[in-house]
Amino acid sequence: MDFTFTEDQLTFHDSVKSFLTNEVSPEKIRELWKSDSGRSNEFWQQLAEMGLTAMTVPEQFGGLGMNELDFLLLAEECGYAALPEPLVETVLVSVPLLSSLSDQKRHLKEEWLAKVAEGSARVAVGHPSNPLVADAHIADLLLLAHGDEVHAVKADQVELVANESVDPSRKLFSVSWTPSAETLVADATEGKQLWSDALNRGALAAAAQQQGLARRVVDLSVDYTFERKQFGKPIGSFQAVKHHMANVAVKIEFAKAPLYRAAYDIANNQVTAARSVSHAKLATTEAALLAAKNGIQVHGAMGYTWEVDLHIFMKRSWALDASYGNRGFHKQRVKAAILADNALLGAGNTFAA
Repeated sequence: MDFTFTEDQLTFHDSVKSFLTNEVSPEKIRELWKSDSGRSNEFWQQLAEMGLTAMTVPEQFGGLGMNELDFLLLAEECGYAALPEPLVETVLVSVPLLSSLSDQKRHLKEEWLAKVAEGSARVAVGHPSNPLVADAHIADLLLLAHGDEVHAVKADQVELVANESVDPSRKLFSVSWTPSAETLVADATEGKQLWSDALNRGALAAAAQQQGLARRVVDLSVDYTFERKQFGKPIGSFQAVKHHMANVAVKIEFAKAPLYRAAYDIANNQVTAARSVSHAKLATTEAALLAAKNGIQVHGAMGYTWEVDLHIFMKRSWALDASYGNRGFHKQRVKAAILADNALLGAGNTFAA
C-alpha cells in the first residue's frame, strides 16, 4: 500500500503554500484586525479563483469533487499562515454538511454550493458543540442546530451579538433566530448523523491548523534564537534552548500519522473515523500548545509583547483548543474506543475496522 501523498497533491500544496506565504503576512493580519469585518472580499475572491473554495463541492454542483485528504496539507498551511479567512471550515465543514443534505433539498444545494464554489457566497455553521458561530457576520447562509435538527437560515433572518475571542482574527457571534418549517432542512433523526459527521470534520479542520501553527511557532522561535545574543553568542546555541524546540519538533512529527490517518478515515467513510479524529485533535493540539509555551520561553519577555509576531499564532492555537470538542471530550472518545470489548488493538490490526 502507498501511504504517500500523490504528486498532484504535493504540487497543489506547494502552489498554495507559496501564495499564502506571499499574501498572508503578519502585517496583513494586523491590518485586517483594524477593519470592520476583519475579512477581505478581494482576498476571498483570490482563494476562489485558485479553486480552493470549490475543492470539496461535488462536480455536479460546479466544484472539483475532491475530498478531505486532498485538502489536508492545504489546511495545515492555512494554520501555518494563521489565515483569517474561514477557508478551512468552509471546505471541511460547511460544504460537506450542505452536500450531505437529502435529495429533497437538492434545490438548496444547487443554489448555495455553486455560489460557494465560485466565491460569491459564504456559509457558516453553528455546530451544537460550539456555543458561538464563527464568521456569522459575513455569512450569506447559516446552517444552525435546533436540538438535532438542521436549519438553513439566511443572513437577514438572524440577529448577531459579537463576542470577543482571545484571537483577534477569530470573529465569534451568538446567533438569535426563529426555527420554522421553512428553515428546516433535516429532521432530528437525519440531523443527528449530520451533526456527528460535521463534528469529526470540524475537529479535523482544527487539528490540521494546529499542526501548521505548531510548525510556525517553532520556525519563529528558531529564527529569534539565532538573532538574539547573550554572552556574545546566539541563544540558539545554548543546549537548554535547543531542547525546548526539539521537544516540540518531536510532538509535531508524532502528530503527523494520526492527522493523516484521520483525514483518510473521513475521506473513505471508515468506521474508525471518530477515534482517529479525536487522536489527531489531541496529538496536534498538544504539539501546538507546547510550541506556544516553549516559544514564549525562548523569546523571554519579548514573547509577551504585542509587537512580536509570536502571539498571532500562539493565540490561534489557544482558540482552536476547544473548537469542535475540548481535550476532555476527545480523550473520552479515544478511551471508549480502546477499552471497548471488541477493540482491535496491536500492530496487526492497525488498518482493521
